[in-house]
Amino acid sequence: MSADTPVFELLDLRFRYPGAPSDVLDLPRLQLARGQRLLLMGGSGCGKSTLLSLVAGVLLASAGRVRLLGQDWQSMRAGVRDERRVNHVGYVFQQFNLLPYLSVLDNVMLPCRFSAVRRQRALASHGKELGAAQALLQALDLESGLWRRDAASLSVGQQQRVAVARALIGQPELVIADEPTSALDEDRRDAFMQLLGGECARSGCALLFVSHDRRLAGHFDQVLDLPALNRAARAGGAT
Repeated sequence: MSADTPVFELLDLRFRYPGAPSDVLDLPRLQLARGQRLLLMGGSGCGKSTLLSLVAGVLLASAGRVRLLGQDWQSMRAGVRDERRVNHVGYVFQQFNLLPYLSVLDNVMLPCRFSAVRRQRALASHGKELGAAQALLQALDLESGLWRRDAASLSVGQQQRVAVARALIGQPELVIADEPTSALDEDRRDAFMQLLGGECARSGCALLFVSHDRRLAGHFDQVLDLPALNRAARAGGAT
């Protein structure tokens, strides 16, 4: 794979849910390079979450191509897609999706339990998975006294930082963030974006961030409006 290969690339993508009368997404082209930060804008129901699922190989395109690191998701069996996703994609969910009964450290190290690639990267950079998790939590300003506590006992802002550390451990090439700032006030939102952007820059990963909040635009290299790109929306097909 060439160093110039996009982290992800969509070509003539069309997607329609089974039984639906029309396409939800119809995009001519979209790509993201290594180290680039892209904000994809759009209101509720415009297809943002569907697009993220296609980029991550959770859903498969009805037509066209969706490639991660040069490989088309359509060419892989389900188990291979799952392995490739955990090896190369970190995900920050809107509701964080931490395991409440696990400690902060155990939550952060979870991707290394499922991905030999990310485990080896964590070992190469810090000697052990625990060291990599601790380094990320420290960089994200989560005090060490919280690291052994159950994730459920943390505040929303603290859980958010744990979710970011989990997404970044093992240096995945792509980090996807699905509206993780929607529950934050302005000060906490801006502080979070600075932390996320800084850690992505430090690890060299690409960041695909979706939101309806245009005040985030200054934190990104590129800002695109999904409804404007989506030919299905212009045709009245998106919901």
